[in-house]
Amino acid sequence: MFLDRVKPLDAILATAEKKSLHRTLGAFQLMLFGIGCIIGTGIFVLTAAGAQKAGPGLMLAFIIAGLVCIVAALCYSEIASMIPVAGSAYTYSYATMGEFLAWTVGWALILEYAIAASAVSVGWSGYFTGTILGDTFGISLPAWLTAGPLALGGAPGGFINLPALVIALLVTWLLMIGTSESAKVNAVLVLIKVTALTAFIALTLTSSEFDAARFNPFLPAGVFGGWGTGVGAVGAAATIFFAYVGFDAVSTAAEETKNPQRNVPIGLVGSLLFCTVFYILVAAGAIGTIGGQPIMGPNGVPFPAGSEELARQCAMPIYADALVCSNEALAHVLRQIGFGAIGNMLGYAAILALPSVILVLLFAQTRIFFVMSRDGLLPEGLSKVHPKWKTPYVVTAITGVVVAIAAAFFPVGQLADIANAGTLYAFFMVAIAVMVLRRTDPARTRTFRVPGLMVIGPLTILGCLFLFLNLPSAAMLVLPVWTAIGLLVYFAYSRGNSHLGKGIVEVVDDIGGQEHDFPIDTPDSHR
Repeated sequence: MFLDRVKPLDAILATAEKKSLHRTLGAFQLMLFGIGCIIGTGIFVLTAAGAQKAGPGLMLAFIIAGLVCIVAALCYSEIASMIPVAGSAYTYSYATMGEFLAWTVGWALILEYAIAASAVSVGWSGYFTGTILGDTFGISLPAWLTAGPLALGGAPGGFINLPALVIALLVTWLLMIGTSESAKVNAVLVLIKVTALTAFIALTLTSSEFDAARFNPFLPAGVFGGWGTGVGAVGAAATIFFAYVGFDAVSTAAEETKNPQRNVPIGLVGSLLFCTVFYILVAAGAIGTIGGQPIMGPNGVPFPAGSEELARQCAMPIYADALVCSNEALAHVLRQIGFGAIGNMLGYAAILALPSVILVLLFAQTRIFFVMSRDGLLPEGLSKVHPKWKTPYVVTAITGVVVAIAAAFFPVGQLADIANAGTLYAFFMVAIAVMVLRRTDPARTRTFRVPGLMVIGPLTILGCLFLFLNLPSAAMLVLPVWTAIGLLVYFAYSRGNSHLGKGIVEVVDDIGGQEHDFPIDTPDSHR
């Protein structure tokens, strides 16, 4: 009975059919778009956390995470080209597997985007306090204002990460009043990010400080650190997966791509391969110049990233300059090898680029909320649009406050792992949705078809499950607990108020705002 409500695909596509998109993107343009979407928070922020989990094996972690992303990206492309409307994996699941499973996906996406925005806010705070306040103005904020409590993995003397709290609330305010980034500004930010990382690679790999001996041992925690430990190369891959999130934006461009069957896979795989090589070179430069061995616990296993134990170790003078203890890893590396000014420039690049990432993540989260509210699964008051700003200000404000609180009290590594749990579940469900649609609606027009879906689909499912099971056990537990809360909400409110359950599918014209009702007959529509 829980799989009885499948939203008619024709009704969903009625929205997309109101638009006429011109196919202008070629493979190279799509690849550049993908590089711009992918390179961002993860590589600037999570290099230290990844090194603590895997040491030099972080380079292998980038390869593992990249391979999972490639197969997931192909599945995303087929279904995004078929259903090019708002809602992402939530809408795809609604059209294939029904409302109940779609609810779990939407609920997971809410967690993913909100926690990811918190993680980026914490990463921005590290660069702000280190580069702007510390190295530029010589200002040192007290520990209680720059990190969360030690018990939550913050720092000794920590209480609240004030800069992270402020940037999250500031971006929320901008989003509420309707400020959005323009394509030109975004292009400039992409150029800044790529230039900064290219300079980092060139300076570190040619530095006299570079020593190949720093890569030994290459896998201090092994390939597998053990289920639930979150360490080893695979454990690091589960965390560093965060550095690739954004490629799904490329898949949504399939409708505007010339010859999508050829150009979409080239754009997706090409951008992911480029970023993987780029990330490996960044990791090699950082580790080869100042080292990247994890700080080991008494049992010979690395202290968990974002843990109280690691925070205590990093407060000791012996580890003060270690890569794994830095809150602004890449700028820190350049300062350590004598390029302080360029390190500061890289810090400025991160400070400029990361708020736009927070904005995009918050935007995506509130739009998932908005679509679910429009379907009747959440109270319509949440999607109330401000009369002046024309934005869903209620849900944006609620989301922003939650994001700010999480950023204020938790370290970036823990937040990234939790966000990845939701992301991996969404990708897992997209792969299933693609295979279901191939069987239930084989005649539907597909501008892009996954080659060898019977291999790629299961590989995506297994890859997502594999990385999920290599997250730290606490991060793995967050998803089922969050899902259990979501199920209480679903059965207490959403199932009874669902528009689909009442027999009506409402489709909103994205351009004109007109609504169309598609009456359907469901087992619940006569209640």
